[in-house]
Amino acid sequence: MLALSGCAGSGGTGQSAAPAGPRTLTVWLMNGSAPDKLTDALHKEFQESHKDVTVKYEVQQWNGIQDKLTTALAGNDAPDIIEIGNTQAPKFAKAGALVDLTAEASDFNKDQWLTSLKDSGSWDGKQYAVPFYAANRLVLYRKDMFEQAGITAPPTSRQEWLDAITKLRAKFGSDPEFQALYLPGQNWYTLLSFIYDEGGDIAKRDGTKFTASLDTPEAKAGLEFYKQLQEASGTKAPKDTDEQTPEQAGIYGKGKVAMMIALPWELATAAKGDPTLTDKSSAFPIPSKKSGTTAPVFQGGSNLAIPAKSQDQDLAKDYLKLMTSSKYQSQFAGAGMIPGTSTDVAGLEKDPVTAAMAKASRNGRAVPATPGWATIEAGQNPLKDMLTAFLTGAKSIDAATADANTALNKAFAG
Repeated sequence: MLALSGCAGSGGTGQSAAPAGPRTLTVWLMNGSAPDKLTDALHKEFQESHKDVTVKYEVQQWNGIQDKLTTALAGNDAPDIIEIGNTQAPKFAKAGALVDLTAEASDFNKDQWLTSLKDSGSWDGKQYAVPFYAANRLVLYRKDMFEQAGITAPPTSRQEWLDAITKLRAKFGSDPEFQALYLPGQNWYTLLSFIYDEGGDIAKRDGTKFTASLDTPEAKAGLEFYKQLQEASGTKAPKDTDEQTPEQAGIYGKGKVAMMIALPWELATAAKGDPTLTDKSSAFPIPSKKSGTTAPVFQGGSNLAIPAKSQDQDLAKDYLKLMTSSKYQSQFAGAGMIPGTSTDVAGLEKDPVTAAMAKASRNGRAVPATPGWATIEAGQNPLKDMLTAFLTGAKSIDAATADANTALNKAFAG
C-alpha cells in the first residue's frame, strides 16, 4: 500500500495540511464499479486517518450520467471525487472541469498504470484522470461442444479459430438452431481487435487532433475478417444491431451457441437460465492472425478525477492515493476486474474466464482520446453504420469506410 503524506504508523494514510474543523468529502462512483466490501473498508480507513472528515459516498447510475456530471461540474457544489468513463475524460478535461494531476501522478502508482486508461485520462499532454479499473472482451466457449467436435485445445490463431468453427458446424450443423459463433453485425468493440491486429486504427493522431483512418488497407483488412468470421460461423445474429439487441448472453444461455465474444460477467448472465453453463464454459483471448499471440483488444473502463470546483482538493488527492494503492487495487482483480493502477492480476488467474481476460489485457487499447468521442457513442455511431452497410452489401467497403471517416471527422471537429 502507498503511504500518504504524514503517515504516522503502519497502514495509516496521514493527512495533508488542511483547514481545521469538520469537513465532508463527496465521492461519486458508478453503480457496479466497486464492491461494497472494498468501499466500506476504504472509507473506514480514510476517515480514521483523517479526523473530522466524513466521506459522503454516493452511487450514481450510468444512464444519464454525462448530463448529470456536466451540470454538477459547472455548479458551486461539485463532488470532490468522480468516476468517469474512459471515453468521457477528454471532454471534461478540455472544458477545464477537472484538476490537472500531472505533477502528482507518481503519488497514484503511476509506474503501474494501465496504458489504455492512462491515455484516455490525458489531454493536451497533461493528466487529468487516474486509471480506476478496466475490462476487455474474450471468447466464451462451450467446452463440451468443443470436445464433441474433436477440438482438443482453444484456438491460438485466426486460422485455428476458423478451423474450429468448421468442425463445430460439421458436428452440430444439422440442428437448424445451432450457431458456432454468435456475432451480431454491430459489435464494433470486436471489430477494433481485428483492425488493431492488422496494424490499423480508428484514427491517426497529431497532438490533440485526430483524423479518421478507417479507409486504410489495414483497417479494411480488419473489416474483411469480421465479415469472413461472420459468414464462416453461420451466425443468425442480426446485421443491423449490436450485442445488446437482443442481449447475446440470453442467446448463449439457450444452449445452441458454441461461442460468443463477450465480457467475462456475461457468462453469469447466460447461466441464470441454465446454471450448468458455468461449468460447461471456459474462455480464450481473441486470437491474432499471428499464431500463438493474442489480438489487441479494446479496453473499456473508468478513470477517477477531481472536479476543478472541488472545495477539498487536498482531501481528494489523499483519497486517490488510497484508492490507487496496491492494497485496494488488488481487490478489483479479486472481483474480476483489471486493476487500473496495479500490474498484479493474480486475483484474475483463479478463474479460467477472467484469466483469459487478464492475458489479453496486456495488449489493451483505447479509443481516440478526444472530446468528440463522447458524442460518437452517445449518438449515431459511425462504426456501427459502417459495419451494417458493409455486411448487408448496402455499400462497398470503400464507400462504407469513406462515409464512416466523414462522420468521425465531423465528430472529432466538435
